Amino acid sequence: MRAASLFCGAGGLDMGFEQAGFSCVWANDIDADACATHRLWSKANVICGDITRIQSADIPDADIILGGFPCQGFSLSGPRKIDDKRNRLYREYVRIVRDKRPMAFVGENVKGLLTMAGGAIFEAILAAFADCGYTVFHQPVNAKNYGVPQDRERVMIVGFRKDLHIRDFVMPTYAAREKTLADVLTDMPAPLPEEICDAPYSSRYMSRNRKRGWLEVSYTIPAMAKQVALHPSSPDMVKLGKDLWQFGDGITRRLSYRECAAIQTFPTDMTFIGGLTSQYKQIGNAVPVELARYAAQAVRTALEGVR
Repeated sequence: MRAASLFCGAGGLDMGFEQAGFSCVWANDIDADACATHRLWSKANVICGDITRIQSADIPDADIILGGFPCQGFSLSGPRKIDDKRNRLYREYVRIVRDKRPMAFVGENVKGLLTMAGGAIFEAILAAFADCGYTVFHQPVNAKNYGVPQDRERVMIVGFRKDLHIRDFVMPTYAAREKTLADVLTDMPAPLPEEICDAPYSSRYMSRNRKRGWLEVSYTIPAMAKQVALHPSSPDMVKLGKDLWQFGDGITRRLSYRECAAIQTFPTDMTFIGGLTSQYKQIGNAVPVELARYAAQAVRTALEGVR
């Protein structure tokens, strides 16, 4: 089955679908570094540019359209401005789904989308896709329940064209043991200094615990390098008071960008184009590959059931 991807970034969502047997034939993002990274591993025609300026006719037909539309305006960790222009980019996704009429579409976004403006934005998004002729399902997920060693709460939005008569869709149950930081980091070589963000630790950073142990899952991998959590070898942080922590005795460091990529379940030998800040950004913005693969398997099963 052929897939086209909007807001593809470095390609975590696309890679998971490719691992499940889909072929990504076209992809788009506005970030030049992310597009260059995507081209290194994918055979898709990757178009770098503003999606609002791309005509639907210029996108090849595909069985499924993928879209990790920007989430910063919806995030619980951000200012959550209702008029944030990034919140409106889902309309471009709707436009392309309406014009291309794929069998299905898949979107992924932050959990905060569910409650933005009292849930009104999320309901508007669901209604817009339904009005295009799709039966739409949504499900809150945590990546740690799908083989990703990370607490990462998201919402999956999956739609099937109504003429396919797909009445039910749920994400599969992950039956294996929960992956931990030890599972993905223990055998990694020590990072080079230039692979680790060494920016000063802000008051925001020091307002809460940033350390998880080897046998735990990671905190959410963010797109901002300065906010990346500590490596599990760092000493435990000590709480001094409300919204105030300090580092323990010993060597403290953030996770390297390569360690963040491993936690996001990218291949450990994957190359990310750009400077360090850009590399962290691409990784933090991505859908974890394993989470995407499980979603892809469920979508593929649903589509094969109607053929």
